[in-house]
Order: sequence, then structure tokens, then C-alpha cells
Amino acid sequence: MSERRPYDSSTAVLESESGLTPKPPTSALGKLRGALPWATKGGLAIVDQGLISGSNFLLGILLARWLMPEQYGAYALAFSAFLLLSFLYHSLLLEPMAVFSGSTYHRSLRGYLGALVWIHLAITALTIVVLGSAAGVAFLRGEGNGLPGALLGVTIASPCILLFWLARRAYYMKLTPARAASGALVYCVLLVSGLFLLFRRGMLSPLSAYVLMAVGALLTAAYLLAHLRKVLSSEVPGPSARQAWDRHWDYGRWALASAVATWIPYYMYYPLLSTFLGIAYAGQLRALMNLALPLEQTFTALSCLFLPYAARVKQEQGIASVGFLTRRLTLLFVAGAGLYWLAIIPLKGQVFHLLYGGKYLEVAYLLPYVAVETALWSAAFGPAIVLRAMESPQTVFYARCAASVLSLVLGIPLTLKYGLWGCIVGIIFSNAAAFIVTLYLLRRKVSVGTRILGGAAEAEAS
Repeated sequence: MSERRPYDSSTAVLESESGLTPKPPTSALGKLRGALPWATKGGLAIVDQGLISGSNFLLGILLARWLMPEQYGAYALAFSAFLLLSFLYHSLLLEPMAVFSGSTYHRSLRGYLGALVWIHLAITALTIVVLGSAAGVAFLRGEGNGLPGALLGVTIASPCILLFWLARRAYYMKLTPARAASGALVYCVLLVSGLFLLFRRGMLSPLSAYVLMAVGALLTAAYLLAHLRKVLSSEVPGPSARQAWDRHWDYGRWALASAVATWIPYYMYYPLLSTFLGIAYAGQLRALMNLALPLEQTFTALSCLFLPYAARVKQEQGIASVGFLTRRLTLLFVAGAGLYWLAIIPLKGQVFHLLYGGKYLEVAYLLPYVAVETALWSAAFGPAIVLRAMESPQTVFYARCAASVLSLVLGIPLTLKYGLWGCIVGIIFSNAAAFIVTLYLLRRKVSVGTRILGGAAEAEAS
């Protein structure tokens, strides 16, 4: 496959927004000047997600320190249910929003966001019914480990947190993450200060923690949405909610299936451990995975920025840009994961003492295994972003299916036989399968696209 040398990414984005034809920088100084705006926006995106990640990371750590193991396990189990919902929301709203805001609806962002808010309200109603029913069932069964309160809390918190995510992501439609970062700061202050207040007054529980998250997210979402009308463009009328939903569904149905397939190899282990080994084991798994959360959230922030950029590069430069873009993104994510764990693993004993006050030391030896699974997970980020930018989420779904099958075939037996160690080994196998299949499918799609373009060029020449 022949590749055309891509010009500087930030120059392409800035000039295409202004209506100018992008041109490659002709000097080292020009390249540096072109890279500075992109570096600034990337830094702000990391700050934005870092504040969210930092507050959620601190929340998880302090709850692990201050709650009983069974209560923390209930919090972790309810959180796994929220993550399944968040995957669905990301697939049907946030991911298509990142793609279409840079292409189809880039001249009607204000109306487009209004349509998405209506879709959010419909999802909110469904969320309350499903999660509220689960909380009611747990209450009627007389669960005394905090699970009914945790499920009730996540029912209250989920719509508010998702609205907050929608408001933050709206600023990425214009590649202006500065305001999103300020909203993240407000949320971080509200969450952390409220958490210490609840602890001081002896009111901390899984339910009160989730209610606190709901209040912080709702107030911050109101702050962000009040400002959005001033910055989003409305050159042409936006789509109706029905039109936006139809387009999102056409794109997101594959991403939706991919989200379910993503949840299985990572988060099915929380109910599995709780059912067969005890809810405290779910807390142990959460304590381990807390240490990967900063890395995960940082990469999520970068993907929020890279997905609309990759979609635009693909639209402007064509199939020739895919190979270079994939290698660059994959190297970035893998190198970041490697540096992170090189700093954490040698100090794992001290880290567990510092974070958990001596709790969960019995599982600290599993941290290198967690590092391996996150490195493999990080490697899959690059090709997955490119595939989504090519509006081909079905291929990501196929890769996630391979990971899910391995989890069901290997992960469940390993967990039942070896406990937490078997659970993490199962995740490692799943992540390896996801990366290999994703890379294979991307190369196959590029090869097919190149042949089609070559055939069309020959036909036009003749």
C-alpha cells in the first residue's frame, strides 16, 4: 500500500475549519507553529479527563479505605452495571457525535446538540426503569451488604453523570476542550469536598457516594450547557431528534453491539466473583483496577480528541492516511502504558499501603498481570480509533466478539478454578485477541479500499 506523507495534523484541522485548503508546512518552524495549537488542545483534553479521572480515582480509593469490604464490593458491583450503561450511551450518543460533528453536522452544532439532549432524556427514562427495578429486587431479597442502596444510588446518579458527559463532549465538537476542563474542575471540587464532608459526619455509604456524584454532575452539566449556546455554530438548522437518532442508530448499532461485547471480557467478572466467591472479591478486583484508572481515563481523553481528527484526516486525505495514522496512535498509547507501569510496579507494596491504608495487600502481587492486560488493551486503541473514524464500527464489534468468546470459554473456568488470578489471566487473553483481530480487520479493510480506488482510477483513465 502506497502512502502519501501526511501534513501536520493541527494545520489541517485549523485551516479546514476556516475554509482554506490545507497545505503542508514548508519549514521546521512552520511545523512547530502548526503543532503548538494541537499540543495545547491535547494538553487541555488530558487536563479535562485527568480531573475527572483524578476525582473518580480518589473516590474509589477513599471508599476502599473507609467502607467495609462487603460495602465496597457492593459499590463495585453497582459500578459495573453503570459501566454497561455508559458503554451503551457512548455507542449511541457520544461516539457518533464525535464523528458526525466533524462531518455531517459541523455547520449546525447547536441544533444537533439540542436533538441529542432529547435523546438523552429518552435514555434517562429507560435507565430509571431498568436500574430502579434491579434496586427493588435487591431490596425485596433483603440483601444486607449495601447492594440495594448501591443500586438505588447508581439509578439516581447515572442520568446526571451521562448528561455531564454529553455537555463536556459538546466542546470537543469544536475542538475547544478548555471549557470542558473548567467544568471538570468544578465537578472535581464538588465531589472531593462532598466526600470528605460525608465521611466527617459519618454518612458515607455506597448510596450517599452515588448521590454525591449525581449532585456534582448535575450542577456541572448546568454550568456547561448554559455556556454552550454562545459557542456552537448554527449556520444551518439542526436535525430533529428523530433524524439525529436515525443517523446515530445507523452508525451506533454496531458500536452498541461492540459495547456489550466490550463489557463482557472486562466487567462480567464482578457479578461472577460476587456470585461464586463472595461480594468482597468484587471489591478486591476493583481495588486492583483502580490503579489502571488514571491510564484508562487519559487514553479516553485522547481518543475524544483523536476520533474527530482522524475522521477529518480520513475524509481529506483518503485511504492513504490510514497506515501512518494507525502506527502513530498505537505507538503513543503503548508507550504511555509502558511508562506508567514502569513507575508503579516497582513500588506496588508502598502504593497499596499509601492508597488503601494496608487493605488489599494480599492481591498486590497481581499488579504486573494487570499491567500486561492494560498494555494489550492500549495497543488496540490505535486501530480501533481509525476504524471508527472510517465509520466502520462493525469491524470493532467483530474484534470485541473474539475477546468475549475467549472470556466465556476461558475466563469463566479460570475464575472459578483459580479465583482472582484466573480472572485477570482471562482478561489478558481477551485483550490479546481483541488487538490481533482489530489490527487484522483494519489491514483487510484498507487493502480492499485501496483496490477499489485503484480500479476506479484505472476505469476513469481508460
